[in-house]
Amino acid sequence: MPTVVPYTGYGSTEWVRVFCRVLLSKPVAADEKSKRRRKRGEQGIRGWRSFTSVPVGDVPVLIEVGGQTIEVLADRGGVVDTTVPVSLAPGWHRATLSTEGAEPVEAPIRIVGPDVDFGIISDVDDTVMVTALPRPLVAAWNTFVLDEHARIPTPGMAVLFERLARSHPGSPVIYLSTGAWNVAPTLTRFLSRNLFPAGPLLLTDWGPTHDRWFRSGREHKEENLRRLAEEFPNVRWLLIGDDGQHDEDLYARFAAEHPERVAAIAIRRLSTGEAVLAGGRTKAEEHGTDVPWVSASDGSTIADGLAEVGVV
Repeated sequence: MPTVVPYTGYGSTEWVRVFCRVLLSKPVAADEKSKRRRKRGEQGIRGWRSFTSVPVGDVPVLIEVGGQTIEVLADRGGVVDTTVPVSLAPGWHRATLSTEGAEPVEAPIRIVGPDVDFGIISDVDDTVMVTALPRPLVAAWNTFVLDEHARIPTPGMAVLFERLARSHPGSPVIYLSTGAWNVAPTLTRFLSRNLFPAGPLLLTDWGPTHDRWFRSGREHKEENLRRLAEEFPNVRWLLIGDDGQHDEDLYARFAAEHPERVAAIAIRRLSTGEAVLAGGRTKAEEHGTDVPWVSASDGSTIADGLAEVGVV
């Protein structure tokens, strides 16, 4: 039977953007669900289990939020990414998602108020979580084999986010990653377990497109940065990433195009070993923008640097 897996969503007081995926599953009795939850709690969850579910594409999905109900069609990968016109107060809300033959599920949605002028966009891999991407063998090990409870948070990053939350109460946090939608539940549990603030995940779908064998993670990040700038014209973003992939270059380009949308850029410097595994590092001195930049190897030192430029 098909079942809807809720991811998350965000929006303003006049619209919401909802993410979910339709997967094929077999019915499970309530007592069996409890047993499975206990077993997962005792033994942990291997990453490969996130990729064994079968998506159901081109099926209608009902979305109920704020008294409004709309029907949308999941794409061929079962993913729903849609915008719903609705009036909601700032803060956290829930959307109810359902498809024929499946029980309704709920997805959390963060509504950004019109008075909010600061937000955080953060990478995940090697920024808040040590993964040593994108080298294929290491990435495959961390994604498919490693027990999710063995994933390591980047030192001091939870402290950084806690200080930012105290300095900017009510500000949205959005996690923008090149990771696949399959790992969204795992990432959500990781962030919660390690005391990172809750926030929408902007992930991508692995696999070929009409013009290439593999999807471009760089394009995914560029498109979502531009979209967020358009959707929240009053928000200035703190962009957090690392120097092991393309974050510096992407953030520098975005800051050059939209300087009024960027409060600062914070880059976590990888260790020598991490940089080798990640395929090298970029050079911070080449960013070429007047936006404040802070770079350090751990979150608490980054927080001190952001305090010096008036962000924390």
